[in-house]
Amino acid sequence: MNKSEAIRWIKETGIIPVVRAASADEAMRAIEAIKEGGVSVLEITMTVPGAVRVIEEVAARYGSSVLVGAGTVLDSETARACILAGAQFVVSPALDMDMIACCRTYSITVVPGAMTPTEVLQAWRAGADFVKVFPANAMGGASYIKSLKAPLPQIEIVPTGGVSLETAAAFIKAGASALGVGTDLVDIKAIREGRDSLITERARHFAQIVKEARKIS
Repeated sequence: MNKSEAIRWIKETGIIPVVRAASADEAMRAIEAIKEGGVSVLEITMTVPGAVRVIEEVAARYGSSVLVGAGTVLDSETARACILAGAQFVVSPALDMDMIACCRTYSITVVPGAMTPTEVLQAWRAGADFVKVFPANAMGGASYIKSLKAPLPQIEIVPTGGVSLETAAAFIKAGASALGVGTDLVDIKAIREGRDSLITERARHFAQIVKEARKIS
Protein backbone atom coordinates (compact mmCIF):
# COMPACT_ATOMS: atom_id res chain seq x y z
CA MET A 1 0.00 0.00 0.00
CA ASN A 2 1.29 3.43 -0.85
CA LYS A 3 1.15 6.51 1.34
CA SER A 4 -1.71 8.24 -0.47
CA GLU A 5 -3.88 5.14 -0.03
CA ALA A 6 -3.13 5.10 3.71
CA ILE A 7 -4.04 8.79 4.01
CA ARG A 8 -7.29 8.22 2.14
CA TRP A 9 -8.09 5.18 4.33
CA ILE A 10 -7.68 7.22 7.52
CA LYS A 11 -9.81 10.07 6.17
CA GLU A 12 -12.58 7.79 4.96
CA THR A 13 -12.69 5.81 8.22
CA GLY A 14 -12.56 8.96 10.33
CA ILE A 15 -11.55 7.05 13.45
CA ILE A 16 -8.16 5.95 14.75
CA PRO A 17 -8.72 3.59 17.71
CA VAL A 18 -5.81 3.90 20.14
CA VAL A 19 -5.00 0.43 21.46
CA ARG A 20 -3.33 0.53 24.87
CA ALA A 21 -3.18 -2.74 26.80
CA ALA A 22 -1.19 -4.47 29.52
CA SER A 23 -0.36 -7.45 27.32
CA ALA A 24 -0.11 -8.49 23.69
CA ASP A 25 -3.05 -10.88 24.19
CA GLU A 26 -5.31 -8.08 25.45
CA ALA A 27 -4.24 -5.92 22.52
CA MET A 28 -5.03 -8.63 19.97
CA ARG A 29 -8.46 -9.25 21.49
CA ALA A 30 -9.21 -5.53 21.39
CA ILE A 31 -8.08 -5.37 17.77
CA GLU A 32 -10.34 -8.26 16.80
CA ALA A 33 -13.29 -6.61 18.56
CA ILE A 34 -12.65 -3.29 16.78
CA LYS A 35 -12.42 -5.06 13.41
CA GLU A 36 -15.66 -6.87 14.15
CA GLY A 37 -17.27 -3.46 14.57
CA GLY A 38 -16.28 -2.45 11.06
CA VAL A 39 -13.33 -0.17 11.90
CA SER A 40 -10.19 -1.24 10.08
CA VAL A 41 -7.71 1.43 11.22
CA LEU A 42 -5.69 0.38 14.28
CA GLU A 43 -3.07 2.28 16.28
CA ILE A 44 -0.91 0.06 18.51
CA THR A 45 0.84 2.19 21.13
CA MET A 46 4.41 1.60 22.21
CA THR A 47 3.14 1.24 25.78
CA VAL A 48 1.83 -2.23 24.89
CA PRO A 49 4.42 -4.85 25.96
CA GLY A 50 6.12 -6.16 22.81
CA ALA A 51 4.31 -3.53 20.72
CA VAL A 52 6.56 -3.90 17.68
CA ARG A 53 5.88 -7.65 17.61
CA VAL A 54 2.15 -6.98 17.94
CA ILE A 55 2.31 -4.69 14.90
CA GLU A 56 4.17 -7.42 13.03
CA GLU A 57 1.54 -10.00 13.99
CA VAL A 58 -1.38 -7.78 13.00
CA ALA A 59 0.25 -6.99 9.64
CA ALA A 60 0.91 -10.68 8.98
CA ARG A 61 -2.49 -11.93 10.18
CA TYR A 62 -4.77 -9.37 8.56
CA GLY A 63 -2.70 -8.10 5.64
CA SER A 64 -4.39 -5.50 3.48
CA SER A 65 -7.74 -5.80 5.30
CA VAL A 66 -6.51 -3.44 8.03
CA LEU A 67 -4.40 -0.31 8.25
CA VAL A 68 -2.08 -0.87 11.20
CA GLY A 69 -0.13 1.98 12.74
CA ALA A 70 2.21 2.66 15.64
CA GLY A 71 1.33 5.08 18.42
CA THR A 72 3.20 6.88 21.19
CA VAL A 73 6.31 6.90 19.00
CA LEU A 74 8.79 9.35 20.50
CA ASP A 75 11.87 9.08 18.27
CA SER A 76 13.10 8.11 14.83
CA GLU A 77 14.64 4.81 15.96
CA THR A 78 11.31 3.54 17.26
CA ALA A 79 9.55 4.82 14.15
CA ARG A 80 11.94 2.87 11.94
CA ALA A 81 11.46 -0.34 13.95
CA CYS A 82 7.68 -0.01 13.66
CA ILE A 83 7.81 0.71 9.94
CA LEU A 84 10.00 -2.34 9.33
CA ALA A 85 7.50 -4.40 11.36
CA GLY A 86 4.71 -3.33 9.01
CA ALA A 87 3.28 -0.09 10.40
CA GLN A 88 1.53 1.95 7.69
CA PHE A 89 1.32 5.11 9.79
CA VAL A 90 3.14 6.50 12.81
CA VAL A 91 1.60 8.66 15.55
CA SER A 92 3.29 10.65 18.30
CA PRO A 93 1.91 12.67 21.22
CA ALA A 94 4.65 15.26 20.62
CA LEU A 95 6.52 17.05 17.85
CA ASP A 96 9.81 15.35 16.97
CA MET A 97 11.36 16.51 13.69
CA ASP A 98 13.64 13.47 13.35
CA MET A 99 10.66 11.14 13.62
CA ILE A 100 8.84 13.05 10.89
CA ALA A 101 11.96 12.91 8.70
CA CYS A 102 12.26 9.15 9.24
CA CYS A 103 8.66 8.56 8.14
CA ARG A 104 9.16 10.75 5.11
CA THR A 105 12.26 8.75 4.17
CA TYR A 106 10.18 5.56 4.17
CA SER A 107 7.14 7.28 2.58
CA ILE A 108 4.99 6.38 5.59
CA THR A 109 2.06 8.47 6.82
CA VAL A 110 3.10 10.47 9.88
CA VAL A 111 0.88 12.03 12.53
CA PRO A 112 2.94 14.06 15.03
CA GLY A 113 1.40 15.65 18.08
CA ALA A 114 1.04 19.38 18.64
CA MET A 115 -0.99 21.73 20.78
CA THR A 116 -0.47 25.39 19.92
CA PRO A 117 -1.04 27.00 16.51
CA THR A 118 2.73 27.46 16.20
CA GLU A 119 3.41 23.76 16.84
CA VAL A 120 0.63 22.70 14.48
CA LEU A 121 2.09 24.83 11.70
CA GLN A 122 5.64 23.61 12.42
CA ALA A 123 4.48 20.00 12.19
CA TRP A 124 2.68 20.63 8.91
CA ARG A 125 5.63 22.46 7.37
CA ALA A 126 7.94 19.62 8.45
CA GLY A 127 5.88 17.18 6.40
CA ALA A 128 3.13 15.88 8.69
CA ASP A 129 0.26 14.24 6.81
CA PHE A 130 -2.07 14.85 9.75
CA VAL A 131 -1.43 16.76 12.96
CA LYS A 132 -2.61 15.17 16.19
CA VAL A 133 -3.91 17.91 18.48
CA PHE A 134 -3.31 16.50 21.93
CA PRO A 135 -4.70 16.73 24.53
CA ALA A 136 -7.66 18.26 22.71
CA ASN A 137 -9.95 18.28 25.74
CA ALA A 138 -7.46 20.31 27.77
CA MET A 139 -7.49 23.01 25.08
CA GLY A 140 -11.26 23.40 24.92
CA GLY A 141 -12.35 20.43 22.84
CA ALA A 142 -14.20 20.94 19.57
CA SER A 143 -14.28 24.74 19.91
CA TYR A 144 -10.47 24.77 19.90
CA ILE A 145 -10.35 22.64 16.74
CA LYS A 146 -12.78 25.01 15.06
CA SER A 147 -10.61 27.97 16.08
CA LEU A 148 -7.49 26.28 14.68
CA LYS A 149 -9.14 25.37 11.38
CA ALA A 150 -10.29 28.95 10.72
CA PRO A 151 -6.79 30.31 9.90
CA LEU A 152 -5.32 26.89 9.01
CA PRO A 153 -7.98 25.19 6.84
CA GLN A 154 -5.38 23.30 4.80
CA ILE A 155 -4.07 21.34 7.79
CA GLU A 156 -5.54 17.89 8.41
CA ILE A 157 -6.24 17.74 12.14
CA VAL A 158 -6.78 14.66 14.29
CA PRO A 159 -7.97 15.64 17.79
CA THR A 160 -7.12 13.11 20.49
CA GLY A 161 -7.94 13.26 24.18
CA GLY A 162 -11.53 13.77 25.25
CA VAL A 163 -13.04 12.18 22.13
CA SER A 164 -16.11 10.22 23.26
CA LEU A 165 -19.45 9.10 21.88
CA GLU A 166 -20.84 12.39 23.23
CA THR A 167 -18.18 14.68 21.71
CA ALA A 168 -17.25 12.90 18.45
CA ALA A 169 -19.85 14.60 16.27
CA ALA A 170 -18.82 18.07 17.50
CA PHE A 171 -15.18 17.39 16.64
CA ILE A 172 -16.09 16.28 13.10
CA LYS A 173 -18.34 19.31 12.60
CA ALA A 174 -15.48 21.53 13.83
CA GLY A 175 -13.33 20.32 10.92
CA ALA A 176 -11.43 17.29 12.21
CA SER A 177 -10.24 14.94 9.46
CA ALA A 178 -10.31 11.95 11.81
CA LEU A 179 -10.58 11.26 15.53
CA GLY A 180 -8.06 9.58 17.81
CA VAL A 181 -10.17 7.55 20.24
CA GLY A 182 -8.73 5.92 23.34
CA THR A 183 -10.49 4.33 26.30
CA ASP A 184 -13.95 5.49 25.24
CA LEU A 185 -13.66 2.91 22.45
CA VAL A 186 -10.81 0.59 23.43
CA ASP A 187 -12.05 -0.40 26.88
CA ILE A 188 -9.49 -2.89 28.16
CA LYS A 189 -11.51 -3.39 31.35
CA ALA A 190 -14.28 -4.81 29.18
CA ILE A 191 -11.78 -7.17 27.56
CA ARG A 192 -10.68 -8.42 30.98
CA GLU A 193 -14.29 -9.01 31.93
CA GLY A 194 -14.91 -10.99 28.75
CA ARG A 195 -17.16 -8.30 27.26
CA ASP A 196 -15.32 -7.94 23.97
CA SER A 197 -18.65 -7.27 22.26
CA LEU A 198 -18.86 -3.90 24.06
CA ILE A 199 -15.87 -2.66 22.05
CA THR A 200 -17.43 -4.00 18.86
CA GLU A 201 -20.66 -2.11 19.58
CA ARG A 202 -18.77 1.10 20.36
CA ALA A 203 -16.72 0.82 17.16
CA ARG A 204 -19.93 0.59 15.16
CA HIS A 205 -21.42 3.51 17.08
CA PHE A 206 -18.38 5.76 16.57
CA ALA A 207 -18.33 4.95 12.84
CA GLN A 208 -22.03 5.83 12.55
CA ILE A 209 -21.58 9.11 14.45
CA VAL A 210 -18.75 10.17 12.12
CA LYS A 211 -20.80 9.27 9.07
CA GLU A 212 -23.83 11.23 10.25
CA ALA A 213 -21.79 14.25 11.40
CA ARG A 214 -20.14 14.50 7.98
CA LYS A 215 -23.53 14.63 6.30
CA ILE A 216 -24.51 17.59 8.46
CA SER A 217 -21.22 19.52 8.49
